[in-house]
Amino acid sequence: MSQALVLITFLAAVVFLTVVARRFRIPYPIAFVIGGVALAFSRHLPRPHLEPDLILLLILPPLLYSAAWTTDALELRRNIRPISLLAIGLVIFTTAAVAAFAHYLLGFGWPLAFTLGAIVSPPDAVAAEAIFDEIAIPRRVAAVISGECLFNDATALVLYRFALAAAVTGAFSLTQASISFFVVAAGGVAIGIVTAFAVEVLMRYITRHGYSDPMIASLVFLLSPFVSYVPAEALHFSGVLAAVVAGLVSSRRSSEFIDSETRLLGGSVWQLLTFVLNAFAFLLIGLELPEILRELFPHVRDYALYGLALSAMVIIVRILWVFPATWIPRLLSATLRRKDPSPPPGSIFVLAWSGMRGIVSLAAALALPYSFAGKPFPERGATIFFTCCVVFVTLVLQGLTLGPIVEWLGVAETSKAARRESLLRIRALEAGLRRLRDVEDEHRGALEADIAGRLMEEYQQRIDVLRGRASPDGSSDFARAGTIDRRLQREALDAERRTITAMRNEGEIPDNIFRSIEYDLDLAALRLAG
Repeated sequence: MSQALVLITFLAAVVFLTVVARRFRIPYPIAFVIGGVALAFSRHLPRPHLEPDLILLLILPPLLYSAAWTTDALELRRNIRPISLLAIGLVIFTTAAVAAFAHYLLGFGWPLAFTLGAIVSPPDAVAAEAIFDEIAIPRRVAAVISGECLFNDATALVLYRFALAAAVTGAFSLTQASISFFVVAAGGVAIGIVTAFAVEVLMRYITRHGYSDPMIASLVFLLSPFVSYVPAEALHFSGVLAAVVAGLVSSRRSSEFIDSETRLLGGSVWQLLTFVLNAFAFLLIGLELPEILRELFPHVRDYALYGLALSAMVIIVRILWVFPATWIPRLLSATLRRKDPSPPPGSIFVLAWSGMRGIVSLAAALALPYSFAGKPFPERGATIFFTCCVVFVTLVLQGLTLGPIVEWLGVAETSKAARRESLLRIRALEAGLRRLRDVEDEHRGALEADIAGRLMEEYQQRIDVLRGRASPDGSSDFARAGTIDRRLQREALDAERRTITAMRNEGEIPDNIFRSIEYDLDLAALRLAG
């Protein structure tokens, strides 16, 4: 019964917090972290006791694979230098700074101090993407942060593994750790590439033998992050890098072996999965916090003040790194200054302020073992508490202020991004229209010619609508025509939907036919929304 109560509470909290996030127009990770803290004050909820390794396995691979799937590989390649400086250099710098803080001010031993540093050092890809969806952040800044958040997890979790091993065994070798770092990373990349091509071969085989089905394909892709992560971890390579690389490679090649229906279904499945996993981790923290606070009693207030200080330090360390890392390479290289001039200070500050921590830090903290050698793991509760403080402060403070800062600094790119998307859509539609015109002479019979004519008219109409949407001043008649066109099409679709619903209710059509027609109407409505 207690497990059922946890499940019901979890689902109810997710629904409530999502409504709150929509109502106040805040990114859902911020709503979840606030809701998780609120759950900590509930007195009558059972406190689940999950295996630490299971938390990492369930949460990290699918979230990182999904984030990698939506990452632009070309932008990643173009910005590899700043991404590397952040994903490797900044993570190591932050880990060392936090370790010094934890050792000298909190009294942690060095291995435990470095464990805490590795946990809180990486900004989170899922949190960043959810926040960027609500903000017109500069395109290159978004690309750099997305790339950073993908690969900094690998750096941080490798450091986490070494620090945790040192905490358990009491032994550590910097030389051996440095060599192992590169071996672990290379092995993870190799396994990720192999997994991606294995998935592609499997999907092509399924399609070639007539077994293609969106459900089967979606299940294959749900397995992919685990198929890459688990073998990599078993071989002591980076499972995080394996999942990220598998997602990047599969995403880049997916248009060659995935059909439209699979993409639509798969996109919905992954969107729901990442949403639920985020909610699960944030709310799980809320259920575990009371036990942690009891461990820290009667010094909770002191720990909270230290947590705030640690959060401030993490934010300041990022700012101190980002500005020099942007300027110094250009001061040292005239070639770099010429090819890639320094971005304006406003964009640099947005990059420095976008260090929201999230699901990866929470999962790593929760994955700390409860005990080793028959004794409780030292400072486990304090480490989780400090991680919660850093996640809460960075998500709420930076996440809620990032939008106003972007507007205040004048670096928003809303209209530019919208126009760029419209122009790219126009190019694709014009290619389709040219193809229809090229085969116009091949039409056999009046019916085929009539259908082709209506298709060309529809393509031209969509191009005209997008040209209005891409107008720099928005004053074109096309913009008004586009609004009217979409409104009329929505009214027609609503009329179709009401008719088939009435027919279904009156028993004129069976439910399976109703669902089929409804699916087509949903696709049409989705196209209008885009």
